[in-house]
Amino acid sequence: MMPLVYAEAGETQIIRKIGGSPEVKKHLEDLGFNVGGEVSVVSALGENLIVKVKESRVAVSDELARKIMV
Repeated sequence: MMPLVYAEAGETQIIRKIGGSPEVKKHLEDLGFNVGGEVSVVSALGENLIVKVKESRVAVSDELARKIMV
């Protein structure tokens, strides 16, 4: 298990765990990040990651990406 920030671009990953406060977990859930769901890193753009989750592309900060374990 590793933080999403270390995942290879283009590889589909399964979300194993989401950390952080209840507010952070809820925010990530609202964006489509759920345990057991698929996610893939599209690209890194400065301090942000562009990720594909549920057929959408979402930008997440480095800090949030570290709370998503794959």
